[in-house]
Amino acid sequence: MIPRIVGFSGSTRRPSRTRTLIETVGTEISARRPVSLEIYDLVDAGPGIGTASREALPRAAHAIISAIEEADALIVGSPVYKGSYAGLFKHLIDFVDPTALAGTPVLLTATGGGHRHALVVEHQLRPLFGFFSALTLPTAIYAGDQDFREGVVADHALSARIAQAAAELDRALAAPARHAIPHVA
Repeated sequence: MIPRIVGFSGSTRRPSRTRTLIETVGTEISARRPVSLEIYDLVDAGPGIGTASREALPRAAHAIISAIEEADALIVGSPVYKGSYAGLFKHLIDFVDPTALAGTPVLLTATGGGHRHALVVEHQLRPLFGFFSALTLPTAIYAGDQDFREGVVADHALSARIAQAAAELDRALAAPARHAIPHVA
């Protein structure tokens, strides 16, 4: 069976560097094995995501959350705003069922204006997906403005890190079934 990978970018606009980074990672993974890759941006959720309940979300936002919950693996990324992930990114993730991502491999990414925000992946995103008992991969990817040229990843060190993270995701997908972590009631 071909693994279903869902990419989710916390960007409110398109095109965005965050989406470009997720697409680049997805391309690298696709070169290693056949995958079904779907990428969503926060903007795809549509207006009205500021609701307080999952039931009141617009249909498009509900579809994104369902895709995240049903994926065999995730590539998530957020632009960095004032030292943290985007607030609406977190708001949408708050609607994910707390047990749905247990054991799911998650490749963490973020983009920002400069490298002073690089630890957002470790200090913000990793704990967020740790709450869900997701399997966050060891190599996270951060990219700053200087890592892109004309809308593509242009830094060799970043490309090497993307390849390393993709190899980790490839190994995680080859491992025994996801959700292997037992749930404690």
